[in-house]
Amino acid sequence: MELHGKTVFVTGSTRGIGLAIAHKFAQLGANVVLNGRRAVPESLLETFSHYNGEVLAVSGDVSDEADSKRMVAEVTKILGNIDVLVNNAGITNDKLMLKMTQEDFEKVLKVNLTGAFNMTQAVLKPMSKARSGAIINISSVVGLVGNVGQANYAASKAGLIGFSKSVAREVAGRGVRVNVVAPGFIESDMTDAIPDKLKDAMLAQIPMKRIGKPEEVAEVVAFLAKQEYLTGQVLAIDGGMTMQ
Repeated sequence: MELHGKTVFVTGSTRGIGLAIAHKFAQLGANVVLNGRRAVPESLLETFSHYNGEVLAVSGDVSDEADSKRMVAEVTKILGNIDVLVNNAGITNDKLMLKMTQEDFEKVLKVNLTGAFNMTQAVLKPMSKARSGAIINISSVVGLVGNVGQANYAASKAGLIGFSKSVAREVAGRGVRVNVVAPGFIESDMTDAIPDKLKDAMLAQIPMKRIGKPEEVAEVVAFLAKQEYLTGQVLAIDGGMTMQ
């Protein structure tokens, strides 16, 4: 897919990996939709002003079905059909299993998994009608190997992989591709605050001995959006953590 002039909706794109993904698509000449639960700051929109494509801010909660449909309808009215959807919005609520409540568990699944379902369903009909489109779901290496204290998060991210493969099989014949990116340890405000001793333990798990950059994840997402003969795949960008 040639991305210049296409419309790309990135959920959860006001910071971190989501923001890096939005900037990457803007660099490639796409029209970019920024999204967060709250209104997107004007100062953040200004960082996109030097790109050739349009940038649109749409606030809303992906875990709410009606809100998801409203956001897609709003974008479609202004920019036309959404060509690429990146389901990046996600939350964590870490607790050991013995202390985790049902609410703790379901809250994370509601955003991370049901949110992707809501947004995917909202864009799928017009994509299928156009016989073109790409959906990239942001999972995690935690969804591949699990992690202590993250049973809810791991379940949501593993579920996202199964969800993506199933949808990919359903819509491949209609020209719509669905793929997954599973980041490992990536630079963020959270990793910056990790004590050096714990960070050293993290690095010991990574064959490449460094933490990844959000921009590196964005490169993989853009690659998947471009590839016309690639669907139903999971690409782990993790410095070799989960290699087999």
